[in-house]
Amino acid sequence: MSKKKTLIVVVGPTAVGKTALAIDLANHFKTSIISADSRQFYREMSIGTAKPSVEELAQAQHYFIDSHSISEEYSAGDFEREALGCLEDLFENNKIVIAVGGSGLFVRALTEGLDDLPKAPEGVRNSLNNWFKEEGLEPLKKKLQEIDPSYYSKSDIDNPQRVIRAIEVYEATGKPISYFMTNQKSQRDFEVLTIGLNMDREKLYERINLRVDLMMEAGLLEEVKSLEEFRHKPALLTVGYAELFEYLDSKISLEDAISQIKQNSRRYAKRQITWFKKYGNTNWFQPGETKEILEFIEETIKEK
Repeated sequence: MSKKKTLIVVVGPTAVGKTALAIDLANHFKTSIISADSRQFYREMSIGTAKPSVEELAQAQHYFIDSHSISEEYSAGDFEREALGCLEDLFENNKIVIAVGGSGLFVRALTEGLDDLPKAPEGVRNSLNNWFKEEGLEPLKKKLQEIDPSYYSKSDIDNPQRVIRAIEVYEATGKPISYFMTNQKSQRDFEVLTIGLNMDREKLYERINLRVDLMMEAGLLEEVKSLEEFRHKPALLTVGYAELFEYLDSKISLEDAISQIKQNSRRYAKRQITWFKKYGNTNWFQPGETKEILEFIEETIKEK
């Protein structure tokens, strides 16, 4: 067993099987799991975020699931601060902790730290959210391309949260978000070992489509209706929620909304894979290769 504190991070696209692997690893190493998913923190968002089931949560101690309310503002920087404090406590009892998530920004916040971006006045965020609500994402993307071509070329520009945040920084400071991004890594007092899960693209897309159908059967539309008053919150400007708000506004049919959720989820999965292939030293495996993954981890941490 490694004498060094090690955070094993499980990453990969949506629907690939990260939760199951994280639980297997947590049980093997008799440790806990930190969720680094940007939407699973919120108690009110369960079906559309594919949270671990009650049975799965009972199999291992999870942190940052249902830990906050959608009514609170909660940023990647907030998560970095809270999760590092949580990690410190967990490392007191175990040299290994598991983190799992498909949100590249939140994984990076935990493992490397984030650039300290200025906060914009609330009015700026509200006005951008209204613009997005009324005219959709395309005009905002065009604006971002004009003010910050550098960030536009390398960011996830199909993610409304990212686009709105970047324009917000510019509106508040007069400087593009790329000006503030130095990509300086923060020092961490633990090792990071990243395990990526990926699979044949066609099979992954089948799993995503099936997951969306199961979410609808489980009551996703009702969940979205219950969140109407919070629809301007960044966490709800995302796949599975934004499309159903469009339906509730009578802009598209329910059939089209479901089809768009599937399409946007597939696109999101593709972007996740691209992000994690660029990120750090991700060691890639197929779902189901748990034995090989455990052997690889044991071998790697033995050398540390």
